Amino acid sequence: MHKDLYNSAVSNRKTQYQKFNKRVDYFEQQASLPAFKECLEEYKKLNAGSLQATLKRVDFAFVRFFKGLGKYPKFKSIRRYSGWTYPDARQGFKVHSIGDNGYLELRDLGIEVQMRGKARTWGTPTTCTIVYRNGKWYASITVNCESIREAGAGEIGLDLGTLTAIACSDGTKIENPRFLAKTQAKIRKASKDKRRKRAPNFRKKVKASKRWKKAQRKVSKLQRTAANQRQDWVHQRAAEIVSSHSIVATEKLNLKNMTRQAKKGERVAGGRFSPAISRSKRKAQKTGLNRSMLDVGMGMFRQALEYKLSEAGGFFVEIPTQTVKPSQRCAKCWQLTPKTLSDRIHVCSNPDCQHVEDRDINSAQVCLIWARGLERASSNVDESSSTSCGSMKQLAQVKRQKLAIQRSNGE
Repeated sequence: MHKDLYNSAVSNRKTQYQKFNKRVDYFEQQASLPAFKECLEEYKKLNAGSLQATLKRVDFAFVRFFKGLGKYPKFKSIRRYSGWTYPDARQGFKVHSIGDNGYLELRDLGIEVQMRGKARTWGTPTTCTIVYRNGKWYASITVNCESIREAGAGEIGLDLGTLTAIACSDGTKIENPRFLAKTQAKIRKASKDKRRKRAPNFRKKVKASKRWKKAQRKVSKLQRTAANQRQDWVHQRAAEIVSSHSIVATEKLNLKNMTRQAKKGERVAGGRFSPAISRSKRKAQKTGLNRSMLDVGMGMFRQALEYKLSEAGGFFVEIPTQTVKPSQRCAKCWQLTPKTLSDRIHVCSNPDCQHVEDRDINSAQVCLIWARGLERASSNVDESSSTSCGSMKQLAQVKRQKLAIQRSNGE
């Protein structure tokens, strides 16, 4: 029913603009909800706030389109419509819990769902979103609470990679768990079995067989297991780092460009390119590299680290990669030493330094030095390639903002 309301709102906006050159906004569609429910009386049983949230979802889609951030909103089938939202805890839903087990009551459906587990922090529930993922229903509840997390007094630099998931400036390494790679053989076998079944074809109106649906559930379960293991591992590692350090520095990574598809004539992993290598082989190599980077969960780890540090009152510093070049720079003398991806040991090219260190650990140390504002330079360093450290200015600015907020609260 929410899917049909979404499609009706999209159709209304499209028709009004094409035939009458009239632009419909969210407030006009919200005001027409009572008349809509008079025509379709079954919608009277649904929560009014959830219907308004569905219309707001349409408005968000059109706002993104007009800003150039997305494509024109399309009609959604039930396969691609995830669920609905209760925007107000005073009506529509109620949580009977204090953060330890309990029940979730959905009033318009007249059901109670048991909640299991204990929340880290609990407060006042504000919104509830019901979503359908991989054959299961989930309830996502947002809670207005005071997040409590403690951070250590240490400082650390991190280097994220695929061979070693996390290399720390103190010399420790966290190996890549490779959750997807460990289940890839099972996923390929299950996918091969699925291809032998009758797949759905919506254009030709061919329905999927029961065996195809069963095989699809098996593939989804394997992929979901790997994704859940990765998410759990990311949050555990981020919590361990935050519990011991209040300042964490790492290089800024553009994962969207790093994981894009290989183009014609593009170099592959290791910086090597041979004209004899076919384009299909280059694409396969780039696909494998992309899969390895996404399997580590670099973006997820960065987000978890940033918000956990923010909760604990710490500072997350991102190093400008193209300016500082942590993987090429020496942590002792700040000299640039060009390397390829196959070079895993850093050997400084400066004859007066000749510092030898693991490549990833040296990169993490460079990030930490830059974050501290201790720029290392010598007469042998090219001035055009050196950079001035500005991260301490960023930290000071954040500290001033926090002090201003504390003083205003105290007054």
